[in-house]
Amino acid sequence: MNEISAGQQSYLDQRKRYKRIVRISRAAILLGFLFLWEFTANVGIIDSFIFSSPSKITLCFWGMVLDKSIFVHLWTTLYETIASFLLVTFISILLAVLLWCSRKLSEIMDPYLVVLNSLPKSALAPLLIVWLGATPTTIIVAGMSVAIFGSILNLYTSFINVDEEEIKLIYTLRGNKWHALTKVVLPSSIPSIISNMKVNIGLCLVGVIIGEFLAARSGLGYLIIYSSQVFRWGGIRTQSAIEAIL
Repeated sequence: MNEISAGQQSYLDQRKRYKRIVRISRAAILLGFLFLWEFTANVGIIDSFIFSSPSKITLCFWGMVLDKSIFVHLWTTLYETIASFLLVTFISILLAVLLWCSRKLSEIMDPYLVVLNSLPKSALAPLLIVWLGATPTTIIVAGMSVAIFGSILNLYTSFINVDEEEIKLIYTLRGNKWHALTKVVLPSSIPSIISNMKVNIGLCLVGVIIGEFLAARSGLGYLIIYSSQVFRWGGIRTQSAIEAIL
């Protein structure tokens, strides 16, 4: 076995210390924020009826765990988010490939994709409800609408920025467009595809929550709207607050 030199060991120790500092700093920031929130709510600096507090939220969450109601909402939102994310990933890659294959099609569709990507997606949700009805399908489509147009543009940009010399080499070796796509374009764009997927999962969740605000009987979006209507923040209800005031 090769022995590790003193320089290598010193470098490994530095990396371990660096990662340890990063983890501790992340935990310290989170704990500091929660402590500050709890402290200001308890001493009255902020209104705990409006802003709640970590302890009250924890008690409310634990109560929903005990009666198992939270799991229904979590499963609904998780299912709709994953479904919209997978559809966005598949459709955006497919359409980006079609645009890359046809320069004429890409030039025709470019202004439409830019306009659709710039539309406020929250404004589309009521239209989707009218067109598709208040169903889980509508919420999945709402989740897709937030991410898909930007995803297509980003992937297409990544495809056309692939090294031209590598594509020319494929054609020089009597390859065709399919070979250029599968041997050069897609492999070279894997980092962009993965980065795009990281962004899309968050955007799909946002779109699903927006859809659940308007057309759902379960899910985290529905739970947020219901809780805001009955003033249930961290287990405090309007009625209990009124009784406390009286």
